[in-house]
Amino acid sequence: MPARSSIPSPAGYTPPALPPVTAGLWHIAVPGTAIWFIAFVVQLFFIPELQENNAMVWLWTCLAGFVLGLLGLSVYALQRRAARLGRRSANQMALDESI
Repeated sequence: MPARSSIPSPAGYTPPALPPVTAGLWHIAVPGTAIWFIAFVVQLFFIPELQENNAMVWLWTCLAGFVLGLLGLSVYALQRRAARLGRRSANQMALDESI
C-alpha cells in the first residue's frame, strides 16, 4: 500500500484546519481528581465492612487515583509555567487552553 504522501491530491485542495480543543484538563482532570478524593473519604466510614469483605483494595485504589491526579495536575502546572516563561523544552499546547 503506498504512503499517503505519494497519493496525488486534486489541484488546489488543502485539507481544513483541525478544530480547536474544547475539552481541556480543567474539565476532566480536576473533577476526576475530586471524585477520587470524595470516594476515598466516603470509604473511610466503611473500613470495618471493607475489612470483613476483604475489599480494602478499593480504599487504596481511591487514594492512588487521588494522588496520581494531583501528580498529573502538578506536571501540567509545571509545563504551563515553563511555556509562559518561554522555555524551549516546554509543551506550548499548555498555553492554548483557557482556564
